[in-house]
Amino acid sequence: MLGWVALGALSIGLRRQTPIPPIDGFLTGEDVILTAHVMRDGNLREGGFGGVQQSVDVETELVEAKGSVSELAFGVRLNIYAKAAEGNEGEVLASGTLMPVYEYGQRLRLHAKLRWPRNYRNPGAFDYVSYLAERGIVAQGSAKAESVELLPGFAGSRIQMRRAAMHRSIVRKVQGLWPAKEAALINAMVIGEDAFVRRDTRAEFQRSGTYHILVVSGMNVGILAFVLFWILRRLHVSDIGASVVVVLVAIFYALLTDVGPPIWRATLMLALYLGVRLLYRQRSMLNAIGGAALGLLVVDPKVLLGASFQLTFVAVLIIAGIGVPLFERTSERYRRGLRELHSVDYDVYLAPKVAQFRVELRMIAGRFARFCGERIPLRAMRCVLGIVFTAYDTVVISGLMQIGLAVPMACYFHQATVMGLPSNLLVIPLTGILMPAAAAAVALSYLSPSLARIPALPAGVALDWITAAVHWVGGLQLADMRIPTPTLLMTVLVCVVLGGTMVVARQRPLVIGTALVVLTCSAIGIVFVPPRPALKSGVLELTAIDVGQADSTLLVTPDGRTILVDAGGPLAGMRSESDTGEDVVSPYLWSRGISRLDAVIVTHAHSDHIGGMPAVLTNFRPKELWVGAIPPSRLLTVLLDQARRQGIHVIQRQAGDQFDLGPVHVDVLWPPRDWSPRSASNEDSLVLRFQLQGSRLVYGRGRRQKDRRDGRCTDVIGRSLEGRAQWKPHVNVAGALRRPEPEMGGDLGGCA
Repeated sequence: MLGWVALGALSIGLRRQTPIPPIDGFLTGEDVILTAHVMRDGNLREGGFGGVQQSVDVETELVEAKGSVSELAFGVRLNIYAKAAEGNEGEVLASGTLMPVYEYGQRLRLHAKLRWPRNYRNPGAFDYVSYLAERGIVAQGSAKAESVELLPGFAGSRIQMRRAAMHRSIVRKVQGLWPAKEAALINAMVIGEDAFVRRDTRAEFQRSGTYHILVVSGMNVGILAFVLFWILRRLHVSDIGASVVVVLVAIFYALLTDVGPPIWRATLMLALYLGVRLLYRQRSMLNAIGGAALGLLVVDPKVLLGASFQLTFVAVLIIAGIGVPLFERTSERYRRGLRELHSVDYDVYLAPKVAQFRVELRMIAGRFARFCGERIPLRAMRCVLGIVFTAYDTVVISGLMQIGLAVPMACYFHQATVMGLPSNLLVIPLTGILMPAAAAAVALSYLSPSLARIPALPAGVALDWITAAVHWVGGLQLADMRIPTPTLLMTVLVCVVLGGTMVVARQRPLVIGTALVVLTCSAIGIVFVPPRPALKSGVLELTAIDVGQADSTLLVTPDGRTILVDAGGPLAGMRSESDTGEDVVSPYLWSRGISRLDAVIVTHAHSDHIGGMPAVLTNFRPKELWVGAIPPSRLLTVLLDQARRQGIHVIQRQAGDQFDLGPVHVDVLWPPRDWSPRSASNEDSLVLRFQLQGSRLVYGRGRRQKDRRDGRCTDVIGRSLEGRAQWKPHVNVAGALRRPEPEMGGDLGGCA
């Protein structure tokens, strides 16, 4: 152990951070000319305003700005935009030129606007800057397709170029073997190419607790390794030869998928397991897994802080510390009893109960011997009971995983996979069919497309059953349980109970049974006993949530009522793979222990204010939804329909309405009752005044509003706080406490 620690310390000392070149002057949003080469293949997808966009990572070679040329090398994630038109397959016609999918090693010259990547500055927000930095990206940029010029030459690694070419080739083979929707899922499950998977599909897999099926992980490596090893042994390949071939194939698969640490962790574990298996047999399996984890920590100690490593580590602890002792007392001893059923001499080497089990099986087989001989009934019973024991092991492990991983799932994903057990029982066996069948189909497609259709058929059927099960389970309301971040005390308590269960796992059945019950109750507490929200009592609290250029604000009354005003979203006509409500607003609310909202407010129907609201309604099930004017807007209509389906009371607020929220008095200032908008506009914005003990908060969009009837402008404060000194409002702007300016900006609504 001390040796591993020393190696890890040496690894940290030798690892040097690559300094970021002086690029501040180029990341101003102004136009620059880049000469760069592609680091990762681009992905075409539907873009905003009816066009398309391609996301591609490049490394710069030259940067030209204001007449000067600088030789700088830094990573840039580029979004290249084009107007949609008909073109060749895999290409898009943009302003009379073709925009191909740019491939690794190609050199480009283009006009781009660069900027620093930024994080949403809210507690619980995803660290996007670090995510890009791990991939060598320090800047983001945008460019028009017609400005991109493909230069001659190649830059990069030839090995990586061949890997990328094989990856693209397999993706095309998959797209040729299965319909587009199925091909997108198979590419994600088999080869790790998830660019074609829709966000709603991802959400269904997450809600059903089967998201690990959708991404390439250790399970994929395990399934392929098991099937390949079994085939090689059936072909009478030696144990050593089969192990070597399996490890080499696993390494090739890890290189091909290129999904990062999870796949390499699984590959290293497999190699160590097969290696020590040849020397020490099954006794060192868990030591091999632990050695693989320590090896990864030596190579990159930062993986210890990653959610993927922690989930894998806890899962292995659960299997080793609880699952294995349970199986040794139950299914494993009877599984061993199924060997050589016809041999009476083998009985004496087994426990009395297992020996009696074998005697009873032979007695049953004897009843059928007169019809089909003695061997066939014994083989049939061994096969059936083997399936039963495998099902039992799957149920136990799945149940232990759902219970033991409750804390990391709540902390990292704010999700309780209460339907994970039944859905995994359906999906995992089907994945065991899908993976080898799909791999065989892709391999055969290089020899004969006709022969490839044979294994492609069962793979397609298995995928259809998987998606049907995921859609059914993910559509259940029970599967949609989102939970706030548990308190430190609850987290420590569950971890202590989990560790205690591992300690007593080999004790008497009554002791381990009691420990499992306590562990189950602690996991249920994580799900059904929400933490106390972190709110300031006795004040009217205003929190401006950082959602980028749009708006989202949390109001908390002195008696603890929570009200969310808007939820951010993309600008009208733009397309984004990110959901502001799910990825930004919800994590912030969960980080403060908020699991339900009393009301949500939609100020007006622009997409940058209500684009994230559907996820908020689903995650927090507010009691009421307040709206002002209701213009003809598809987004608002869909949102109101969703609210009614979910049992949320929709209330239309108009000027002159007055009501109380505990000690807070609310006046509606805008829009007038006779306001009839013809389209979504800032002028429709709902303006509210909250008053508390002579102090007031006015919230609305725009500093001034134009009256369409006579063209006059009415003064309406955008957002302001006024009051006596003894009222100390708690204002959290982008995670920092400060008192806001009298006006915090907003759209002008057409008034000067």
